[in-house]
Amino acid sequence: MILTAIPREQLDEVLNRFMAKLEHSFSRAVFRRIRATLPDRAVGAAAERHRQAALALARGLGMAVYPEGVECAFNWDGRALDSATEAYVILHEAAHFVLAPSERRRLVDFGLGPGPDTRDRDTAARAAVLSPLAREEDEAEASLLGIIWEAQLGQPALASFLDQNWLEGLGRSAHSHFAEILGNLQRRGLLDPKSPALFDRGATHRPGRAGAARTAEPDPFAEAPRECAELASLPRPAKLASTPGAGAAAYTPELRGGSLDLPSEPPGRPRLNTGSAPGFPEDRKKAKK
Repeated sequence: MILTAIPREQLDEVLNRFMAKLEHSFSRAVFRRIRATLPDRAVGAAAERHRQAALALARGLGMAVYPEGVECAFNWDGRALDSATEAYVILHEAAHFVLAPSERRRLVDFGLGPGPDTRDRDTAARAAVLSPLAREEDEAEASLLGIIWEAQLGQPALASFLDQNWLEGLGRSAHSHFAEILGNLQRRGLLDPKSPALFDRGATHRPGRAGAARTAEPDPFAEAPRECAELASLPRPAKLASTPGAGAAAYTPELRGGSLDLPSEPPGRPRLNTGSAPGFPEDRKKAKK
């Protein structure tokens, strides 16, 4: 949910202000790619194509996916992904999967506690293992990683950027928070500016906003093929144990694609409304008190 709505006629100006505050070329390059996408969610056939592309990415990362028609109490139940949701939610959950260590992948909602879509909230709350501060940091990284994947897939990443409140606190530290989380992902080995799998420079950009967003500085992203399967080259942890951990579902219907025993590492549920962007610095200060 957008905490501070931005009138559409003011959006370009706001995005320009955000871009002007980014100090590093890598941050500017990533933001340009996000900005070049649509600010509105896809509908109809386009939304379904986006969902299928997101599911393909999730399977490529090693996530098992429940087939159509299976009713799920969680987006991720410790075994498999709920496929009956929007593309951006799937990518967010896939990012949480990559970010989570082996033991948290076997917990419902990755041990983060219940999210907005969680039906069995009591079970998710009992499975939570992270502190509020660690949860905010994980949500911020999953949010931005999922948005970057949306941009790579040609999906409306800007819509998620706005919905997940990355512009909240524009006059204070929104830009530095973006750069900080981007740096965290880069240090984890999830974003390499020299990797050809990050972005396709041949992607079609919208003329108005994209044109205004471009600068003369060189783009750190190399030419890339379109296959999202290349994202599966992310760093992978040791093989997972075969015994389900606490909080994992006891019963699993037939799954399609992926397996918890396939090693892989990184997006999650939209963040709870705490009044600022995911893991915003103000939140971290409050958590420490």
